[in-house]
Amino acid sequence: MYEYLTGMIAAVTPSYIVVDVDGVGYLVYAANPFRFSNGQQAKVFVYQAVRDNDISLYGFTTQTEKNLFVKLLNVSGIGPKSALAILATNDLQGLVKAIQNNSITYLTKFPGVGKKTAQQIVLDLKDKLAQVGTDNLLVTETISNNTNSTENGLLEEALAALSALGYTRNEIKKIKPQLEKATANTTDEYLRLGLKLLMKN
Repeated sequence: MYEYLTGMIAAVTPSYIVVDVDGVGYLVYAANPFRFSNGQQAKVFVYQAVRDNDISLYGFTTQTEKNLFVKLLNVSGIGPKSALAILATNDLQGLVKAIQNNSITYLTKFPGVGKKTAQQIVLDLKDKLAQVGTDNLLVTETISNNTNSTENGLLEEALAALSALGYTRNEIKKIKPQLEKATANTTDEYLRLGLKLLMKN
């Protein structure tokens, strides 16, 4: 079982990153891959999921984020993709507050999370959040320095990332005009804004 990987970020895509560790490239699915930059040296906390015919790595910027991911996986009805979509908002404080306050409406804004699953999240995690290290809930942000992409390219990458997280074409189409009017310098900024808009709708 891997605990973390330390190496160079060799690739960043809308759904995963590739971490080069001493010449070996590890494909790691991430909640928001654009927190990382190509060529960056990074420590990526990872969770290894083993299924019948698949072994996958899921990566996180902090141990707290990883702990929350593991807790979410223990909830009936929550798989890795849904857990990543929940964590992609970068607002772990908001997530914890929603669970503690029984905010079902907040939780059902995430793709793949219906009312029954949201209720299960609250039931299973409300009294267990102290175990995930909630003393450090602010996700460390990494600013991308990719100067080769145009503003439109950055927006398209962000829209692709939203799709990879499970949001539907209609949901993305609805917020696209607002994103086109926004001022953002990185894909990560567009993605975070898009997630905020989706949570409001």
